[in-house]
Amino acid sequence: MSLMLEPEIGVPYSDEIPYMDLRARAEAACNTASMLGEHGLDLQPTSEDEEIAAKISLAYADNPEKTSKKVSTKRASALPPAALVATHGILTQFGHSVVESAVQVRHLVTNKLIEETENPDPRVRIRALELLGKISDVGLFTDKTEVTITHRTTDELRESLRNKLSKLVNPDEDVIEAEFVDPDAVDVDAELGIEDESDE
Repeated sequence: MSLMLEPEIGVPYSDEIPYMDLRARAEAACNTASMLGEHGLDLQPTSEDEEIAAKISLAYADNPEKTSKKVSTKRASALPPAALVATHGILTQFGHSVVESAVQVRHLVTNKLIEETENPDPRVRIRALELLGKISDVGLFTDKTEVTITHRTTDELRESLRNKLSKLVNPDEDVIEAEFVDPDAVDVDAELGIEDESDE
């Protein structure tokens, strides 16, 4: 099937396109690729396309402006269409605010791990499940320690402190003083129940 293109006359074109956010560029590229996909372009992403999309998305999460400048028109045109569609999908699915915050990148990683739990390779499934179990929210492989904090008023703390100090200064009368015993007066063997070898 042939594709008929009708150019718009009078639209100015310049090689020096001003700064364009990566999300807008990915959306424009995705729209073009989707249109071409209707006419036979293969948009099924390979593992390499998904890797490119993941790298671009993570770089965008780290520094949106720098990444948007790096993925210029020339560089974007050299990327595979499926990678651009996958990048647009990631940025659209998780939103601009998702990519800007570390919490949202964490959600992205978690969602990708959940997808990998359906992988046909059992090693990949096990590893994905293991990593999901290590997420702190799940806490499957971590020991949890609970700390209970009791809030008390200043008057209650003062009273408690006074009681402890008064016990130290004025001990209870039930305390029995230690008795000193002459060490020679006690037969240690008899106390321990050890028979003298000479008695045998």
